[in-house]
Amino acid sequence: MTAFNRDSIRKILIRAVNWVGDAVMTTPAIGVIRESFPQAEITVLANPLVAQIFSPHEWIDRVITFDQKGRHRGILGRFRLASEVRKHSFDLAIVLPNSFNSALVPWLAGIPVRLGKNSDGRGFMLSDRYIPGDHPPYGHEVNYYLNLVRHFGISGQATQPHLCILPEEQQSALQRLSLRGVEHDDFVIGINPGASYGSAKRWYPERFAEVAEKLAAEWSAKIIIFGGPGETDMAADIERRLDMSSCLNLAGKTTVRELMALINRCNFFITNDSGPMHVAAALDVPVVAIFGSTDHTGTAPYSDKAVVVRKSVECAPCKLRECPTDHRCMKAVSVDDVLVAARQLHLKVSKGPTCARI
Repeated sequence: MTAFNRDSIRKILIRAVNWVGDAVMTTPAIGVIRESFPQAEITVLANPLVAQIFSPHEWIDRVITFDQKGRHRGILGRFRLASEVRKHSFDLAIVLPNSFNSALVPWLAGIPVRLGKNSDGRGFMLSDRYIPGDHPPYGHEVNYYLNLVRHFGISGQATQPHLCILPEEQQSALQRLSLRGVEHDDFVIGINPGASYGSAKRWYPERFAEVAEKLAAEWSAKIIIFGGPGETDMAADIERRLDMSSCLNLAGKTTVRELMALINRCNFFITNDSGPMHVAAALDVPVVAIFGSTDHTGTAPYSDKAVVVRKSVECAPCKLRECPTDHRCMKAVSVDDVLVAARQLHLKVSKGPTCARI
């Protein structure tokens, strides 16, 4: 446990992680920080995508966005960002990522208390350090981030990922869907065939399409295809294989905030290991998650309404962006594997085809 005067902490900076899914998994730790410092002003420092997760969020008072591709690029950009951060006079910085760069700005900004993991040669920039080897295995990433903040004597009851969607955001999503033929009482299945980290994490569009087609028929469901700007081709491939009257392709057409509200409307979600997977789990949407190259023990959807579909192969989890061999971890997952998992989960959560989700 670190030694600092808790009563002197009035302004806290949390350096956010850099991926949307990882950011969702940090929200329980952020909830613990809020509980431990109920009167403090808490600011998140995040990249433009992750900033949207916290804009707004009930545990966060302010978001500072940095742009590593523009104003804050390179070492001069880091000094510029540190100068901007310094103006806020933070008392405490909690650095959630493990990189050297993420600890650099709070150090350059002169924040007196700087807490984070001792990794990547950055220990000298932290006033106190978390060493996971000194603790029991944490398993899931949610527990890792909780253990990190608890190590520093920051305690609270939050344990579950939590996202905030404004009523007007949800209403806008419902209106958008209604204009495209998705009504209040429709059962909606979300399909997310992408994964920003790399192709090694992606199951095949034709298999997603077959699963979607069969479940749509069985559950009298409408299909929404999700994806980022770089995933429009695979989404279009799925769309071409489905009945256009029951399929809505929104890949590349949503902000992170819009994505959250639209996923919240889904009754069911089928996805690769990805940011939208974690969003769906945090919003209590039943999730079937297909894993191949990544380690499901650490990054599975953190929900009791989720099931992981994967095959044990000798080279997985390799955690590589691109498969160097034959993608056997994903090839081994069949359409029937995913259909069986979906049907079993659907039965478990007892959400019939006429149950709309608002």
